[in-house]
Amino acid sequence: MVERYHLFETDHGSAAIGWSARGVSAFRLPAATPQETRASVRRRLPDAVEAAPTGPVEHVVQAARRYFSGEPIDFTDITLDLGRQDHLFARIYELVRRLRWGETTTYGEIARSLGEGPEVARDVGQAMARNPIPLIIPCHRVLAAGGKIGGFSAPGGSRAKARMLALEGVQPGPAEPSKSSAQTSFGF
Repeated sequence: MVERYHLFETDHGSAAIGWSARGVSAFRLPAATPQETRASVRRRLPDAVEAAPTGPVEHVVQAARRYFSGEPIDFTDITLDLGRQDHLFARIYELVRRLRWGETTTYGEIARSLGEGPEVARDVGQAMARNPIPLIIPCHRVLAAGGKIGGFSAPGGSRAKARMLALEGVQPGPAEPSKSSAQTSFGF
């Protein structure tokens, strides 16, 4: 099955979306340059073909643009193609996907909601770090214990997460130090 991707500009930089015939399969949060965005997408989808979006994918592009301009957007109606996922990760993504604009939870609360013990909070963190479709599966809305911002594996690390939450009117606790100084923040 051929996957496709499309780069587009937002108020905060160059973003990208990937899709297959089954649905949206990747999303790249805004980066400073289209080249950075394209390189990231090509790492995730090495065989994908750059294409213009149509129909439902164009709807997602427009919704993402509006999100990054500060408009409350609900992405729950978007059809996703997550490919093969670990059963636990699939359950986590399904639960996180229900979080609405400005609504947050914690890794531990997700574990409890799944009927699991506190040790599963680490698995929740791993699922968020591997989330192939950030924003649409809103991993930025999942916080560390005590409402602290926690980590964020997308460009810009925890600063980018804080900025996305600020768009939604959420002021989490202090950021954890970034594990990588190589991360670059998207432009807002």
